[in-house]
Amino acid sequence: MTPAMKLDRAGLTALRDRERELLKTAAPRIFCCSGTGCHATGSIPLIEALRDEAARQGGGVQVVETGCNGFCALGPVVVMQPGGILYCKVRVEDAADVVASAGGEPVERLLYRDPSGTAVASMDEIPFFALQRPRTLRNKGRIDPENIGHAIAHDGYQGLAKALFDMDPAGIVEEMRASGLRGRGGAGFPTGLKWKFAAASPGDVKYVLCNADEGDPGAFMDRSILESDPHAVLEGMLVAAVAIGSRQGYIYCRSEYPLAIKRLTIAIGQARELGLLGENILGSGFSFDLEIYQGAGAFVCGEETALMRSIEGKRGMPVPRPPFPAQQGLWGKPTILNNVETLANVGRIIRLGGVRYASVGTEGSKGTKVFALSGDVNNIGLVEVDMGTPLSVLVNDIGGGVPGKRKCKAVQLGGPSGGSIPAHLLDTPVDYEAISQAGAIMGSGGVIVMDDRTCMVDMARFFMDFIQDESCGKCTPCREGTRRQLEILTRICEGKGVPGDLRILEDLAAVITDASLCGLGQTASNPILSALRHFRDEFEAHINERRCPAKRCVALLRFEVREDLCRKCGLCHKACPAGAVIWAKKQVARIDREKCVRCLACFQACPFDCIE
Repeated sequence: MTPAMKLDRAGLTALRDRERELLKTAAPRIFCCSGTGCHATGSIPLIEALRDEAARQGGGVQVVETGCNGFCALGPVVVMQPGGILYCKVRVEDAADVVASAGGEPVERLLYRDPSGTAVASMDEIPFFALQRPRTLRNKGRIDPENIGHAIAHDGYQGLAKALFDMDPAGIVEEMRASGLRGRGGAGFPTGLKWKFAAASPGDVKYVLCNADEGDPGAFMDRSILESDPHAVLEGMLVAAVAIGSRQGYIYCRSEYPLAIKRLTIAIGQARELGLLGENILGSGFSFDLEIYQGAGAFVCGEETALMRSIEGKRGMPVPRPPFPAQQGLWGKPTILNNVETLANVGRIIRLGGVRYASVGTEGSKGTKVFALSGDVNNIGLVEVDMGTPLSVLVNDIGGGVPGKRKCKAVQLGGPSGGSIPAHLLDTPVDYEAISQAGAIMGSGGVIVMDDRTCMVDMARFFMDFIQDESCGKCTPCREGTRRQLEILTRICEGKGVPGDLRILEDLAAVITDASLCGLGQTASNPILSALRHFRDEFEAHINERRCPAKRCVALLRFEVREDLCRKCGLCHKACPAGAVIWAKKQVARIDREKCVRCLACFQACPFDCIE
């Protein structure tokens, strides 16, 4: 699409209708995922091959490069329209068959197969998609994120037009409050209330910030939204700017997200060209512009005051509150900061109404939530479910459960500042308060599934290592307390723990939580506390019995083969890189300890838990 002039409201509606007609009358289309996950598995050369093949075969088949489709573990993913046929793990050599199947019979070898091995052609019949309710991700895999016309055809910027011409700032704030939308960055603070505080703050200069500094291990929700639907985020920022009277905004995006930054840059340029950013937006007299600020990857800059200091050119370290950013934020001016997922909901809320948004979810948690599902689960990917959906549906139904014959042991929610919910509590609904009562936090939406081979002591040590490394060091409780906790956990995993260690961990947790300056320190001990709450017996086994029940802590393993369990299959022998496993056909394996390098290869290869 090549716009000839800046749009007014009528021009935006006309462009939407025109783009819709173009999509309706288009020839068969091949939507190929081009998010970071599929890039890693070869979607870039695949798209080139599909386009070359479409030109060679003729027939007007269009190849559309989209953002993340969500089914990340099976990429590159291709969707054929019309028909909604899903192809998985498509390779360059499949391009000719894929193009030839447009509008005809599907290529069976490329279809998704359910756990029984049955091929399933339609996306709508695959549980991973069928059980989701995409609203925030409504455009994932459906539009070209680098074509603003596609976004406008799907009602992009209609919420902005309504906010500019049909509502006043106070009405926008009240609509957001009516929606019940809570911040999706982790804290869950009511979005409308935050906007109300900023709108009421005096001053001619105010700022709107987008937090795209997604740093939790296993989290990729915001990155995927930016890569697949950047205009939804821009629209959310624009509506927020109208609500509080801002003229300038910043998107704080981590530099490790080059594709997201590229597509954001393109989207901003396109919006300016159409008059959706800059001066006199849609002829309304309102002006607002924004720019991207690239963060250097510091986890602490996800905290709002540290993020603002970073934009100001200072070291990213938190400052005490109050005053809160809504009164004194960036450069001392009233500022609102929302994360990517929160802002991606705003345009739709304004367009359809807050009451409609609030009709989905629970009493205290409205709408839907996007999760990045990863770990020991069959269907790794991006998932959106209604608030109130049980975690068991997320893990077992949408996620397809744990691979092989393993069992789910726990689910880590909320990233390194979150907690572990054990398998017997998987009926806990996706709800801010319910998840908190179970010992975790909603967080930004990272969900890491852990099977029964996971050591919860080592998992707590892993997250504490991350938090300690990412502590900015400004306040003593966080800087020194987390270091001490990490030392104790490391000692326990090495078989050197003593009975008083657990009490010390809990005492340290209380001090760090109460005395730390920012949210990073205040939640730093959550992984330890939740693990002690639900898996205290594992800690005690490490300390009192010098035994790791999950057989993960190398220092506590003897590296012996249990003869009563050995099936004489030789898988451990084949996996050992040091030749330490001695085995002959129909013979029980044994391990030569002098050759053993304790790499756990034999343990991971054995399906019968014979290695101790």
